[in-house]
Amino acid sequence: MIIERLDVGERISRAVIHGDTIYLAGQATPDPVGDIAGQTTVVLQKIDDLLARCDSNKNQILFAQIHLTDMAGFDDMNRAWVAWAPKPALPARTVVEARLPKAEFLVEITVIAAR
Repeated sequence: MIIERLDVGERISRAVIHGDTIYLAGQATPDPVGDIAGQTTVVLQKIDDLLARCDSNKNQILFAQIHLTDMAGFDDMNRAWVAWAPKPALPARTVVEARLPKAEFLVEITVIAAR
C-alpha cells in the first residue's frame, strides 16, 4: 500500500496518509501569542487547512488528542473546540496536560482522520 507524506521536514512529516487514514502531526500555533482560546482557534484552522490538502475535512476526524500546558485552560480551550467541532460528526477525543516544546505554546492538537 502506498504511503504519502506531506511537508516532510528534518524530523517529521506534517501529515502521513496510509490508505484512507490521515495522521496529522501535533499542530501548534505558528505565532504563540495570546490566550489558550485564541491559540486553539488558530490551531483548529491549521488542522482544517491541512486536512483539505489531504482531501478531507473536520467531519472526517476519527480521533483528536489535545495537549494543554495547564488544565486550568481546559474550559477556554473547550469553548473554542465546541465552536469549531462538527456537531453531527464529533470525533473521539482526549485532553491531557503536557509540557510542550516552547513555554509560549499553550495547546497542541494531533488528529487522525479518514479521507
